[in-house]
Amino acid sequence: MAQKNLQDYWKKNLRLLGILLVFWFLVSYGFGILFADQLNQFQIGGYKLGFWFAQQGSIYAFVILIFVYVNRMNKLDREYDVHEE
Repeated sequence: MAQKNLQDYWKKNLRLLGILLVFWFLVSYGFGILFADQLNQFQIGGYKLGFWFAQQGSIYAFVILIFVYVNRMNKLDREYDVHEE
C-alpha cells in the first residue's frame, strides 16, 4: 500500500475509533452516571431507565459497538484492499 493510502487508512481508522469511543463514553458514563437522574423519570420493564442503562443497557450498547466496529473495519479494509480473504 502506498504511503498516502496508508495515512488515509489510518486516519479513517482513528476517526472511527474516536466516534465509537465517544458513543461508549456517552452510554456507559453519561447514561449510567451523569444523566441517570433525568433518565430515571422513564421506565423500561418496571425499572428506572438510568438504572437499566447502568446494569443492562450499557452491555447491549457495547455488544452493538463490537458489531459496528467489525462491519465498518471490514468495509474500510476492502476499500483500501487490505482485507483478509
